Amino acid sequence: MSEHRRKPPQPQEGGRAAARRGQSGSSSGRRAAPRGATGSPADSYGSGFYGPGGEEPSSGGRAGARRTAQRNVGGRRRAAEPAGRGPSGPPGRGRGRSGSARNRLIDYPRAGKYGWQRWVPSWKLVTGLFLGFMGSLVAVAGVGYAMVAVPKVDETATAQNNVYYWRDGSQMVATGGETNRQIIDLSQIPEAMRWAVISQENKTFYDDSGIDPKGIARAVFNMARGGQTQGGSTITQQYVKNAMLNDQSQTISRKFKEIFVSIKVGAEEDKDDIIEGYLNSAYYGRNAYGIQAAARAYFDKDAIDLNEGECAFLAATLKGATYYDPAGATSIDPAATPENNRKRALAQMQDTLDKMVEYKHLDASKRARYATLPKLENPRSNTQLSGQTGYLVDLANSYVITHSKETGITQQKLQQGGYSIYTTFDRNKVTELETAVTKVRKANIKPEQRPEDTHVQFGGASVNPATGAIEAIYGGEDATKHFTNNADQTGAQVGSTFKPFVLAAAMTWGVRDKDLGSSQAQDERTIVSPKSLFSGKNKLKIKNYDGTIWKNEKGEEWLQTNDGQKSYGTPPNFKIDLREAMRESVNSAFVQLGMDVGLDKVKGAAEGAGLKPSSLTGSTFPSFSIGISDPSAIRMAGSYATFAASGKQRDPYSVQKVTSQDGVIYTHKTETNEAFTSKVADNVTDILKTVVEKGTGTAAQLPGREVAGKTGTTDGNKSAWFVGYTPQLSTAITMFRYDDDETKKNRTFLEMFGTGGQKKIHGASFPAEIWHDYMAEAMKGLPKKGFPEPEPIGEVLNEDPLPSPSPSITESEEASPSPSPSPSESEPEPSPSPSDSCNSFFGCDDTSGGVNGGGNNGGTGETSPSPSPSDTGDDTRGNGNGGNFFGGSSG
Repeated sequence: MSEHRRKPPQPQEGGRAAARRGQSGSSSGRRAAPRGATGSPADSYGSGFYGPGGEEPSSGGRAGARRTAQRNVGGRRRAAEPAGRGPSGPPGRGRGRSGSARNRLIDYPRAGKYGWQRWVPSWKLVTGLFLGFMGSLVAVAGVGYAMVAVPKVDETATAQNNVYYWRDGSQMVATGGETNRQIIDLSQIPEAMRWAVISQENKTFYDDSGIDPKGIARAVFNMARGGQTQGGSTITQQYVKNAMLNDQSQTISRKFKEIFVSIKVGAEEDKDDIIEGYLNSAYYGRNAYGIQAAARAYFDKDAIDLNEGECAFLAATLKGATYYDPAGATSIDPAATPENNRKRALAQMQDTLDKMVEYKHLDASKRARYATLPKLENPRSNTQLSGQTGYLVDLANSYVITHSKETGITQQKLQQGGYSIYTTFDRNKVTELETAVTKVRKANIKPEQRPEDTHVQFGGASVNPATGAIEAIYGGEDATKHFTNNADQTGAQVGSTFKPFVLAAAMTWGVRDKDLGSSQAQDERTIVSPKSLFSGKNKLKIKNYDGTIWKNEKGEEWLQTNDGQKSYGTPPNFKIDLREAMRESVNSAFVQLGMDVGLDKVKGAAEGAGLKPSSLTGSTFPSFSIGISDPSAIRMAGSYATFAASGKQRDPYSVQKVTSQDGVIYTHKTETNEAFTSKVADNVTDILKTVVEKGTGTAAQLPGREVAGKTGTTDGNKSAWFVGYTPQLSTAITMFRYDDDETKKNRTFLEMFGTGGQKKIHGASFPAEIWHDYMAEAMKGLPKKGFPEPEPIGEVLNEDPLPSPSPSITESEEASPSPSPSPSESEPEPSPSPSDSCNSFFGCDDTSGGVNGGGNNGGTGETSPSPSPSDTGDDTRGNGNGGNFFGGSSG
């Protein structure tokens, strides 16, 4: 009989009885069969199901094994019974598998539940997970906040243009960088602008932490439905996005970075600094970044002058200028028509004004004034440098940089931008000068018809004698096509326009006494009167002050020619007084006068009048007195302005004031030097009046106004000038031809024979015509003033015997008053007969071995030995070797 039949299974009991049976079984020394030995599937539950040791509780021995086998027969159904129940007994105290489930960290799927209920988390689990998630977020946020730093304001947010203004304070152009922005201080931003933006964008700006959760959610919703997102962030967030974050992508990571940085900026930065930075970095449309650029782009005024309505309008453009600029933007979106944009802008502007009243930032009575859109400027390019604008900007920049000791602005700082540069340029005069040049060019210069009309260039400048301010320039046809500023640097020799400096030197220091030794002669001098006589003979043999023949380094004598190979005065001595010599532009008389005075004194007079030493070349050669130097048009106008101001010299300048966000950083202060006494300057002016009234400069006459001036034409007819002035304005006009291939190191000046259909170009032709047409317009509205009456000056030299007046011969006449025709300029003149000799003072006897001097106003003759290129105004050297307005090398 089996033991099974002998002893039937005992019912399971819970509680203490079961515990006692467990102890009894243990004490009997019997062990339950190992679970693996049964071959039961329950074996897979492991030791955890039955508790430590993997042993099944038993009453011991074979009876325990039978009970185990019986339970296994029940299958897995009983294993899934509710906790605390045995296979057939009453509820116990949590034994079995379901009891051990309570010890799991996360009871999921839920034990003790059936079907779908097993997969529904309990409230404890949900609450725990939520708290854990929020705790994790707080931890991550804390770590992120601790690790993030406030970034430096990005360079692109501070990149600015420099803004240039006309003399009257109106804006000329904003340029100098890729971004049209001018950063200004909060004190320069109207309070109404701040409140307009705050009222519309972020009314809690001064109270919030830098972010607005509701706003962020709204922005996400708007973005999801394709709407505008501008209002989704606080002002702090927008400032961070505009000024501190390079990455403008719409990604989750970038948005989180923006939030963290915004919180930190809001906590660490002053709110006024944030609103200032935001208004200076935001984009307002019309290529305008920042409130100052926007004020100029839309209203042509400074930001500080904006009224409440204009501020509300600009706040509207921050929503997206494509849809709020009344000018429209159909090229971007066909729906952005001017009509639609005006409606949107007006509605947004009115809404902003209403909110400003609601939040008590604007009085209702003031708000009522702005029921319509403000008057707007037409859209225009803010970086246009074509025409004359580019030359004006370059000139102003050069002035600022070369005066860096006073301005504090280096080239690098200027390139970084942010400066407002107030120039001396008169908008109307610049236009009038350009018009005068264009008129002459179109009427006469036809390169498609005449090869001689190719490469023709004009330049010009006007300077105010009372201040030295440069009021107008003409730099060329277009600054974006012709890059050299013809008003500032050309290398073109000035010719006979240099002669007034020789005259001024003779009236200031006088001529040296030829009967004394060189050391005594420097001290014993005689001041020259305009009535003093000098030889006007063509091919005059030039002498030193002591009467000896001047010779060059090769031992060759100098024979000075006149324009057209003409002699002036009555034979045999050809005496002519200095007034007449200036009127007729007689080279020989002024070359000898320069030698008698001393070329060092002539150079000193030119420098004293305002010419830069670096532009004065060939000062050891007789031809120095007739203009082989190459000062700029600006410097020539400035030096003649010294005569107009009765000897008071004031350096030409182009910048009146410079400001930045720090305020005014430079203001020009005019310095006055006495270059000449009023007696000297007024006498020079009186003689130059004669040139315009009845000499070579008659084309420059202005009816009802006194004009003084001088023509100039250079050797080889490679440049021509007219420089003249009234008491209120001095203007220089130059004309020349050169091969302006910018790839070449040196410019090659070309002859102007046949240019403009004329046999030869003189200062009396096109330059004087341009001067007249321009000055006639420039002087309109100014009072008609006369020059001071000159006091008598100096002694009359060489007055006995008094010569008969010579016939009046204009500079352009070809006929010579001499008894027989003279050789051409390029051919040596045959040696004269003894009867042609003059007295030793004038030295006009042409002995063999001499060489021809320069033609009218320039250098040496074609066959004469000229000074070396390093010492003279050679036609083929670079850009004038210092003819630049500021005195620097232009090459």
